[in-house]
Formats: sequence, structure tokens, C-alpha cells
Amino acid sequence: MIIQAIIFFISISLTHIHQNTRTLACTHTRKRTHESHLSLSLPLTLLRTHTQYPNRGYPRIFDDETVGAEAKKVFDDAQTMLKTLVAGRKLEANGVVAFWPANSVGDDIEVYEDEERTTVKQVLHTLRQQEQREEQTEYLAMSDFIAPKGSGVKDYIGLFAVTAGIGMDKLLKSYDDVNDDYSKIMAQALGDRLAEAFAEKLHVDVRVKEWGYAPAEGLSPEDLIKVKYDGIRPAPGYPSQPDHTEKDQMWDLLSAKDLASIELTESLAMLPAASVSGQYFANPESKYFAVGKITKEQVTDYAARKKMDFETCERWLAPMLGYDR
Repeated sequence: MIIQAIIFFISISLTHIHQNTRTLACTHTRKRTHESHLSLSLPLTLLRTHTQYPNRGYPRIFDDETVGAEAKKVFDDAQTMLKTLVAGRKLEANGVVAFWPANSVGDDIEVYEDEERTTVKQVLHTLRQQEQREEQTEYLAMSDFIAPKGSGVKDYIGLFAVTAGIGMDKLLKSYDDVNDDYSKIMAQALGDRLAEAFAEKLHVDVRVKEWGYAPAEGLSPEDLIKVKYDGIRPAPGYPSQPDHTEKDQMWDLLSAKDLASIELTESLAMLPAASVSGQYFANPESKYFAVGKITKEQVTDYAARKKMDFETCERWLAPMLGYDR
């Protein structure tokens, strides 16, 4: 296990993956590894088939009498464009991943400056389930998957941000210039898929090598899709932690803007748009869940922990409020 904070900078030209720290560099894999983690199901949504056809899943949709032929054409077009992007080095993918000493304090996660664990570098805040659901016996927060500060267990947390969108603006402009809306939409869809593939491949590397808590994993792409591995990679803005403002702390810990050229907008969206970020939890008991609706009391407590004024906190958590404002 990595026992000190390490920041990696990763740059991909879509034919090779280069991974390095400030003192280490190594060539990693060729394009085939990238493709083994790449799902082209998203470009098929260009057909708007999601709710209309019983055979909408890939590859069954190719056999559908109504849209099968067109679905196959979209799929083939995506494959052709992917080859063009690779051959022409049209896009660059950057990423950063970091591992830090950490322990939980209530519903917060303290991230420490070093292994001495005496200086708190950042605090990651989590929200706890409160809605009563039938047969529910536990009310989870992400902090439950990090060892408590007083437990004597020296735990860790990982963070990452990746993008496959460096160069996308120039590529899209080339399609705009010739009024090729179809190729523009296809390129955006592929960029999103490439970013997701990057995140999946990086998570494999984290489990098997960089963090190394599952060195003998050896899962197939199908097993990865079914999440048959230990650990999770939730992201702020998603059900397990619906607060987008937690990205600010992540970007501080990752130096994502400086090291990977991934920025946050005022609304905390990522730029380039074809980007993915999240946190790594290695606990074998960790799992995805939805926080759901929360009470005013929890919002008040959460705002105080974040040192954020209550009204601002309410605004960011508006979809999660279980009460009338």
C-alpha cells in the first residue's frame, strides 16, 4: 500500500498511455487497453431508442427490425471516427490521481499532510442517509468507509480527475465549419466514452498497482461493468455525495488545474466537458448508495462543518431537501 501522498500526472495521446510522477516515468499500454474499457453504447443513444425498442441493449439493437440497420451504421461510424482520432492524434487525455493519509471524524474525512497525521490538509464532508425505507437497517455516509480517527487504523483515501477532451474544441470547430452536426455530436459522445474508459482503466491500475490493495484481481471487462471488484469511486454531485462543492477540496488536493489542465467553472462543472473525477475508497465493505432526502437539521450541521452560510448550502443541496424552504 502506498503510505504517503503521491501525485501522478498522466498524459495520453490515445495510442500510448504515459504515467509518471515527478521522478518516475513509464510507458504503460497501447490503444488496445484503452479500447477494452471503452463502451460505445452512448453513441447509439443518438437514435433515441432508449424507451422505444425492447432490443435497445448493445448488441441486441442491431437485430431490431425497425432501427437495427441504422444502429449498426451509427456504431460503425463511431468505430471509424475513433480510428481517425487515434491515427490523427486529435485528442489528448490528461489525468491526475493522488493518495492521502485519512481518517474519519463523524461524517467528515480528515485528509492529512503526511504520515505523522498531525496536520489536517483538507476536510472532505459527507452527507448521511435519513429517509426511512422499507427493510433498511443502516443509514450510510461515505465517511463510514474510512477508519475512525480514534480506531488506531491508519487509513487512506484516493482522488482522481481525468479528461479526454484536450483538443476537443478545435475538433468540434472543424465540424462546425463544414456544418457537420452529426460528426460533432459523435465526437462529443466519443470524448465522453473515452473519459469514462480512462477512469475505468485508471481505477484498475489503482487497485492492482498504484494503491495495490487488490494485486491479483484479474477481472474481465464484463466483470468490471458489473463492479465485481473491491472499492468504489464515487464523485461529488452523484447520489452518494450530491454536493458539487466538495470538488473544491478535491481540486486543492489534486492540483488538477495545474497538473491535468482540468478546470472547474463557477457552477463546478468540469472543463473540458469530457472529464471524470471522483474519490477512491478501498474498504471491501464500501458500496454505492443514494443519500436521498435530508432534513433541515442535517443541512444546518453540514453548513456549519463546511463553514458555509446556510442559505448557500441550501441552494447547493436543493434537490436533496426533505422540507419546504
